[in-house]
Amino acid sequence: MTVFSPLAIGPHIVQPPVVLAPMAGITNAPFRTLCRDFSGGKGLYVSEMITTRALVERNEKTMQLIRFDASEKPRSIQLYGVDPETVGKAVRMIVDEDLADHIDLNFGCPVPKVTRKGGGSALPYKRPLLRAILREAVGNAGALPVTMKMRKGIDDDHLTYLDAGRIAVEEGVTAIALHGRTTAQHYGGTADWEAIARLKEHVPEIPVLGNGDIWSADDALRMMRETGCDGVVVGRGCLGRPWLFGDLVAAFEGTDDYTRPGLREVADTMVRHARLLGEWLGDEARGVIDFRKHVAWYLKGFSVGSEMRKKLAITSSLDELSAQLSELDLDQPWPVGADGPRGRTSGNGRVVLPDGWLKDPFDCSGVSAEAELDTSGG
Repeated sequence: MTVFSPLAIGPHIVQPPVVLAPMAGITNAPFRTLCRDFSGGKGLYVSEMITTRALVERNEKTMQLIRFDASEKPRSIQLYGVDPETVGKAVRMIVDEDLADHIDLNFGCPVPKVTRKGGGSALPYKRPLLRAILREAVGNAGALPVTMKMRKGIDDDHLTYLDAGRIAVEEGVTAIALHGRTTAQHYGGTADWEAIARLKEHVPEIPVLGNGDIWSADDALRMMRETGCDGVVVGRGCLGRPWLFGDLVAAFEGTDDYTRPGLREVADTMVRHARLLGEWLGDEARGVIDFRKHVAWYLKGFSVGSEMRKKLAITSSLDELSAQLSELDLDQPWPVGADGPRGRTSGNGRVVLPDGWLKDPFDCSGVSAEAELDTSGG
C-alpha cells in the first residue's frame, strides 16, 4: 500500500490530503458540515468563493457566507479579486477581525462574463498583475497561509500555469492547486493530469494539489500516484455525494470500506441537507428551495420517474420533501455506475476576453472592476 504524506498548508496539517473545492452556491456551511461529518472531521473544507470588493464593502450576503460553524477548524476562505489593493484590504480585514485561518485565491473561473473583463482564469496571462495580487495578499496575510487555485491557461496556445507557479513561489504562496483544464475547455473533455505532474516538477518548493475528474476515492489515489501531487481538490465529484469524503478517508487509510448508501439512506441525507440549509438561512422554506438544485445529483442512477423528480424539485417545506421521498422505492440499493461524472460536463471551445488581451502578457490595462462578480470558481 502506498503511504501518502500529510498535506501541510502553513501550520495546518491536512490528513488525508483532501480539499473540498469552493463552489458558488454549493460549499456553504451546511454542505461543508455534511462532508466533514462523513469524513469524521478529516480534510480541509473551503468556503464559497468570496469577492474581495464585496467583503471590503461588508455586503450583507457576503458576511453571511463567511460565517463558519464552531466545529470548523481550520476556517478556510477563498477570495476572488482583480485589483491588488482591494485584495490586500480584504486579506487585512480577515486577519484583523480573525475571520479565517487560511486564505485561498481563485484564478480558475472560466465563466465568460468574468473572463471578458479580464478576471478569473484569464488573469494569470497578465503576469505582472498576477504577481501584484499575490504580493498584496501574502504581504497582508501575516501568519495566515495563502494558497491559490488556477487552470492550465486560456487555451492550448496560451498556457500560463508554469509561469504562474513560479511567480507564486517567488511571492510566498504556500501551495498551488491546478485544475488540469484550460479556460477554453470549461468542464468538458478530460482533465490533463500530466500538467499537474509537470507543475509539481516545476515548483518542488511548495505543495501542488491536483484537481479535475476525481469522481471516486480510487480516482484520488490514482491521481496522487500518477502525478506525484501532494493532495487532491474535489469539486463536482461530491455533488449529491457528501459521503465521498468518508470514502476518501478510507482510501487514504488503506481500506476500501466505501459508502454505498441505498436510496433510504440517501433520502435521509437529503432531508438533513435541506434542514441544515433552513437553519443556516433562518427560514425553512428558503432552505428547501435552495436545496432544489441538489435533488438530481442525489438521485443520479436511482430509478425515480421524471414526474417524481419534477415534484421533488419544486418542494418548499421539509414535510413536503419528506412526504415526496417516502413515495419512492426506498429499498433500492446503490446503483451500479453512479460514481461517474456529475455537475457541469460541457465544453465551450471559445473564450471571451477583453479586446487585445492576448497581444501582450505584460500589458495589464483593460482589467475591469466589473470582473468581480459572484460566480463559480473553476
